[in-house]
Amino acid sequence: MPAHTPSPLAPRHALAGGLILAGLVTQILTFTGLVTWEHLVGYCLWLATALLWKDLPRRTSRQAGLLAAIGLVLLVLAETWQGAEVDWPGILDGNTFVVAMLVGVSFIGLIGNLRGRPRPPGKALTGARGVLGTWLGVHLLGSILNLSTVFMVGDRLERRGPLTTPQLLGLNRGLSSAALWSPFFASMGVVMTLAPEMHYATVLAVGLPLALAAGLLTVGELSQRFDLADTAGFSLSPRSLLMPVSMAAAVMLFHFGLTPELSIVSIITFLMPGMALLVNLPRGLHWTRRRVHQHAITRLPAMRGEISLFLCAGLLTVGLSTFIGAATDSDWTLFVHFGPAQAMASFLAIVASAVAGLHPIIGVSVLASMLDLDAPDQTLFAFVALASWAVGTSVGPLSGINLSLQGRYGVSATGMMRQNLGYAATMTGLVLVAILLMERLR
Repeated sequence: MPAHTPSPLAPRHALAGGLILAGLVTQILTFTGLVTWEHLVGYCLWLATALLWKDLPRRTSRQAGLLAAIGLVLLVLAETWQGAEVDWPGILDGNTFVVAMLVGVSFIGLIGNLRGRPRPPGKALTGARGVLGTWLGVHLLGSILNLSTVFMVGDRLERRGPLTTPQLLGLNRGLSSAALWSPFFASMGVVMTLAPEMHYATVLAVGLPLALAAGLLTVGELSQRFDLADTAGFSLSPRSLLMPVSMAAAVMLFHFGLTPELSIVSIITFLMPGMALLVNLPRGLHWTRRRVHQHAITRLPAMRGEISLFLCAGLLTVGLSTFIGAATDSDWTLFVHFGPAQAMASFLAIVASAVAGLHPIIGVSVLASMLDLDAPDQTLFAFVALASWAVGTSVGPLSGINLSLQGRYGVSATGMMRQNLGYAATMTGLVLVAILLMERLR
């Protein structure tokens, strides 16, 4: 938690909130083509972060500052030592699209809460059934809504009290395991770009059972490690599912019908604030303007932990990818043949790098740059990339899910890593077996 919280009326606080809101609006306008200055979003968000830096918890500010410093050093080394051309005006753009989505998702607080904080509905679902409900709800809805589902489910659970370790692990694993098969997940978008000739049906045939195994493993492991008698879970009742299912339906409508050219993340970014405005506008412009203003000067600055971590992690990613790209710009390939042994080694290397603090997207991108894959090998590579993303993001302290849990609910990202080491080890074993199975399916 922050060492102190400044008054919501402090000029610095209000200005930062206005800049975050401006960054969101600018990001949404870029979808229409009306705004062409692409760096403006990053400048708004980084300036807001600078204004709020002194309000960050010490642990968060140290971690974010270290990430940013390493990223800058790598960029300098890439330019001076490797001779890379660094786009210095654009180095602040890393992860801005994710931050904009998080800001947009925060407007969920203005939907269905017109008279104050709602009470939790009915009696809580507890025990192993509660953990299963949390995992299943986040997994199914997160396969479409991505990271925003964690906040929908997590905020609902938090109404009964601070989130416990089993609840946080259910959120973490429910979302990360969706990377194994969901065609709407960010991981699949990256993989489809790197391996355009992959056979999705084969990936689905192996990834979906693995995801189910991840859910069963989560319920079984948490039931043994924790007393779940009083641990509330997410109920899959119609009342609990109304908002997330409605949002998922709206996302699908835009994705397949109205705006097929936009990614799922982009649609979520503008859809959540748009729905909030539609819900509040019937009560009048004055009411809506007052609620948006209050949201901007209180809720948005309170997101300083999430925003700072994502922006600084994005700067690290830019620096690292630039440095590695400059250092490995050659004509050699890592493997002459990409078979099961090479796939296993690649998977283990990417997961190990995730534990060390690198996002799996870095390992996947670097691996792809060092391979020359034909069509059959692309399917195996795609599965390796998706599996390493699913396992790596669950355990990696700098993954999007763990940074979000740290920034929003105050949990230590390194603590989540330690809690997930056993889970990651078991899933690693299952993935290695699945790689051998895929050789039979090729």
